[in-house]
Amino acid sequence: MELKPLDPKGKLYLIPTRLGDDVPLEVLPISIKKVLEQVNHYIVENEKPARRFIKKVSPSKSQRSLVIHTVNKYTDTSEIPSYLTPCLNGESIGLLSDAGCPGIADPGAEVVKIAHEKGIPVTPLVGPSSILLAMMSSGMNGQNFTFNGYLPIDKNERKSTIKHLEKISLERNQSQIFIETPYRNDKMFADLTSMLHPNTRLCIACDITLTTEFIATKTIEEWKKEEIDLHKRPTIYIIQRE
Repeated sequence: MELKPLDPKGKLYLIPTRLGDDVPLEVLPISIKKVLEQVNHYIVENEKPARRFIKKVSPSKSQRSLVIHTVNKYTDTSEIPSYLTPCLNGESIGLLSDAGCPGIADPGAEVVKIAHEKGIPVTPLVGPSSILLAMMSSGMNGQNFTFNGYLPIDKNERKSTIKHLEKISLERNQSQIFIETPYRNDKMFADLTSMLHPNTRLCIACDITLTTEFIATKTIEEWKKEEIDLHKRPTIYIIQRE
């Protein structure tokens, strides 16, 4: 006779999504399609993009069967534990970001934290991470790097942070990764080329996995001779001073 666990829990699947409008199964493994077809409960960053993604990957799945909760900057975090109740009742849940891997530069990290606290199995699925893809293609130190998220908006704070990251990069031989809101990209590029040492290397990785993908690593002195348009294009920045 097979003995079943007394308290079987569903899993929290961490489901990566596309970084843009790629054909889903050109950048995502078939395992994601299989999970989407099995799971009806979802925690997502925004409902409309999540529904479009699920429909794109699994067109035959009934949208009416989906139970969706959103977790973003407007969410009352005290509500999140209740979103995981299906797992405690034996049903699995999918966690989706708007783009890329949930939990990485993404509010879904709080969901994963609570899942661990409740003893819910967490299962990450394979998919694209713009941060890691940029690091892979930068030619910089892939054994020692830090992701710093968004830099300050205030001009003086931003200048201080950029110079500080450059100093750490030199002292620790450490690549420094950060991002910016896409509509402020051109201002970020101007700040970097004006504030960093001429010999500091800067990687700009833009529209990763898309047909418009642009990835290049040059010194600041070399970038000053370039004209590029990054406006409203998702971009990862990496700097390293040697």
